[in-house]
Amino acid sequence: MKLYSAQNIRNVVIAGHGGRGKTTLAEAMLFLAGAADRFGKVADGNTVMDYDPEEKRRHNSVSSAVCPVEWNGCKVNIIDTPGLFDFETGVSEGMRAADAALVVLAAGSGVDVGAEKAFKAAAARHMARFAVVTRCDADNTDFFKTVEALKEEYGSIVCPVVVPHVVGGKVQAYVNFLQNKAFKYVNGKATEVPYPEEDHITELHEAFTEAVAGTDEELMMKYFDGEELTHDEIVDALSKSVASGEVIPVYACAGYVLEAVDLVLNGVTKLAPAPTARVEVAKDADDKDVELKCDENGPLAAIVFKTVADPFVGKMSYVKVVSGKIASDTPCYCARTGNTSRMGKLVIPKGGKTEDASVLTAGDIGVITKLDEVQTGDTICSEKQPLNLAGPTFPAACLQMCVNVKKKGEEEKVAQGLRRLCQEDPVIQFYTNEETKEQIVAGLGEQHLDLIVAKLKAKFGVEVDLSIPRVAYRETIKKKVEIHGRHKKQSGGHGQFGDVWIRFEPTDSEELVFAEEVFGGSVPKNFFPAVEKGLRDCVTRGIVAGYPVVGLKATLYDGSYHPVDSSEMAFKTAASLAFKQLKDVAGPAILEPIGTLKAYMPDDNLGDIMGDITKRRGRVLGMGPADEPKMQMLEAEVPMAEMGDFSTTLRSVTAGRGHFSLEFARYEEAPMNVAQKVIEESHMVDEDDD
Repeated sequence: MKLYSAQNIRNVVIAGHGGRGKTTLAEAMLFLAGAADRFGKVADGNTVMDYDPEEKRRHNSVSSAVCPVEWNGCKVNIIDTPGLFDFETGVSEGMRAADAALVVLAAGSGVDVGAEKAFKAAAARHMARFAVVTRCDADNTDFFKTVEALKEEYGSIVCPVVVPHVVGGKVQAYVNFLQNKAFKYVNGKATEVPYPEEDHITELHEAFTEAVAGTDEELMMKYFDGEELTHDEIVDALSKSVASGEVIPVYACAGYVLEAVDLVLNGVTKLAPAPTARVEVAKDADDKDVELKCDENGPLAAIVFKTVADPFVGKMSYVKVVSGKIASDTPCYCARTGNTSRMGKLVIPKGGKTEDASVLTAGDIGVITKLDEVQTGDTICSEKQPLNLAGPTFPAACLQMCVNVKKKGEEEKVAQGLRRLCQEDPVIQFYTNEETKEQIVAGLGEQHLDLIVAKLKAKFGVEVDLSIPRVAYRETIKKKVEIHGRHKKQSGGHGQFGDVWIRFEPTDSEELVFAEEVFGGSVPKNFFPAVEKGLRDCVTRGIVAGYPVVGLKATLYDGSYHPVDSSEMAFKTAASLAFKQLKDVAGPAILEPIGTLKAYMPDDNLGDIMGDITKRRGRVLGMGPADEPKMQMLEAEVPMAEMGDFSTTLRSVTAGRGHFSLEFARYEEAPMNVAQKVIEESHMVDEDDD
């Protein structure tokens, strides 16, 4: 592929709801442009974009994929992204690298949740937005119903550019208002046909012309004077309005049968902004803003928007060059680490394949191999002028599960595999819970975690099961008590003797508070540390359920000793015997972690979510309109033990529109029934360990 200047590059992300034909549209573009020698089908598992074995098995995209095409003298970098919410990482990657978003909807449907999210994400980055309505060839579909739904959601900025001419429920031709021409498709090949003179088409064309004229005062005057707008005037005005977000052009097509896909490609090259139209802001070494124009002679700044751990090639860092250019001899300075390394091999991604490149210029997208220290979100720049670009904005992991290795001894192998997968997918969290000693993996949902398990087996040869993690409860006491602990043992020779009186009482401290009030030397001072150590060891093992004890003060105030048989070990044991009696006399209690929940949902779902929170023993603290339109925010305090499947419930109730954050707030006493269940389960775990 030849080298293109930034002015002739278009970076577009294809996004939208799952199952709406995004990958099929991408494959149709590749095939028509000659970037693929066959038209891949998702169902057949032979597409360029869904190259991962898991994607072929699932018949769904699970990650973003990049492949360029050449069309109308432009290089169009197509970024295909997943539609399933569990794989939102791919959408975040694509949005960061692209300058325009093609949001895919199916003819006859409304604005799906996935489409809503895609439009919202693109708007947040001030990107150009296109609506591509696919499957117009299907029986009993209604393209215009989808257009009306778009207008209802986004208003007058929705502007149909290519519409189907339908007769008897069948598409006879596609009318392109940009060219003022109509085309019929047979086996994917376009033939110009007479322009349909129907009232409906005429009205739409008139509305299109008025919308375009309304973007420019001179054109509006010309339009009101009854003068015809030229093709160049329309393209110029529309491209500016699309770039500024003032217009969302709508394109009808049928990707599976290659109908009007060429018109979509024409629209991308004519209306989508080149990278030169965007000015990015980076931070310099002094944390000051620096504006970067897309200029290959400018300072080097390339954002790593995606990472792949390829078993054959090694680590692959996908970059968008915002400014400057990268050659094989360019020093690779990472702004985050402050380290310079040798630049890896430069390649152009073509789905799962690559093509060697000599240089990556400003505005273009490529891959650099074997940059071991570079991560997703890092900026590659010059050591002489360090710059930091904003990385992709990823959703937060919300579903946690415990990782259980099927074969003992493979724990470290599993940990290494998960750490590699975390490099590929920054949303994945993997850590060891220091209290429960469990390995925890967190992701966006059940399918996301299922994919992680599948990749561990396929890439790293290890098998794991997932289970619900244990909750890190605490224990405490509610009564002030004085307890006698005595350890005496005689077995020939020196015996063992330790005797203590300890006052236990509740306190506010997280750690054990140890004090002594011994008078008259009843317990020698040199045994105080042994008593304290014995108590601290017990505190970690709990009173009734094996959880750490908090809010406890222990005061050693009396005891006795033997001049020969007393020892540090004897007093340590005596203290532990006193501690064990807390179970029967001190009113032990289980404390459960309470989290502060902030849940966001559409207005209509507030009641359902509030009811669900109540069932989880939550206390609603407040609610009100969120910053997002048509959304409510509900704040509550909820036992964290009850929140394991909340992400699944919220997604189900809100059809994927809801999201939430949950942060630990404090511990408080668990209800009697909950405490009893925790104690019983702890005993079951102890029996299993035995």
